[in-house]
Amino acid sequence: MDHRDFLRSVPAGDRNRLLTLSDRPGLWRLAGHLGVIAGLAVWVGAALPLWPLAMLPLGVTLAFLFTLQHECTHRTPFATPWLNEAVGHLTGVLIAQPFLWFRAFHMAHHRFTNDPENDPELEGAKPEGWSALVWHLAGLDYWRSKLATLARNGFGRMGYPYLPLRQVTGIRAEARAMIALYFGVAIFSVVVSPILLWIWLLPLAIGFPALRLYLLAEHGRCPAVADMFNNTRTTFTNRIVRFLAWNMPYHAEHHTWPQVPFHKLPDLHELTRPHLKRTSDSYVRFTRDYVKEF
Repeated sequence: MDHRDFLRSVPAGDRNRLLTLSDRPGLWRLAGHLGVIAGLAVWVGAALPLWPLAMLPLGVTLAFLFTLQHECTHRTPFATPWLNEAVGHLTGVLIAQPFLWFRAFHMAHHRFTNDPENDPELEGAKPEGWSALVWHLAGLDYWRSKLATLARNGFGRMGYPYLPLRQVTGIRAEARAMIALYFGVAIFSVVVSPILLWIWLLPLAIGFPALRLYLLAEHGRCPAVADMFNNTRTTFTNRIVRFLAWNMPYHAEHHTWPQVPFHKLPDLHELTRPHLKRTSDSYVRFTRDYVKEF
């Protein structure tokens, strides 16, 4: 059974249950995620004992706001539309990824998952070899790409094949607002205090490799086929990772049915599990298997 056959087989009752949106689970998860970030930021900002060690978990929790922004592109974390938009823009500012642009980019990824000709996520080749993996995890190419995207969106020609023309004005305004904000942050850091460097920018750079490694498992070494049960991997992991990643380790489930909110993905997994073709027992196991082929 491929993912299309599965979707046709889901009873109406299960369909309605899985697709029902709610603000409550998203607000609780958001409060928890931001609460962890705030607690660690206070630890680092106040230079409490062992504060340099706290920069790594702070950076990881900041980096994994990517998974929340990703969910907001689907308008599923919250039932209230403006909450999805507001949280999507906020997370975009914190990880330097413009939300409106990313939504267009990500929708193309869903339409053409693992299609070498059309999936924009495949523009950056997956690392093959130890030096390529180290470079990939360092994230320098990511930050350079994001700064270039901001500059292009703000002042250049947006020649993205996946971008509807009607969205150009909004994306340009978004990029210019973010660039202005980052200039303000730079001025504040030089003139007033470097605190944002210590509790935001430097931890984010330190923690970002964890996100890069996590993302590699979603489609790495999956075949270029149209079946979401085969071109996307679900990775079994612990509650902490599922919490930080907004249940996105259930990634084949998400690609099979993107309209299902994050808090219903465990329920969807129970239905899809017999049909999944690409799974890994853990992120450690995935990484070990991945590097074996170098």
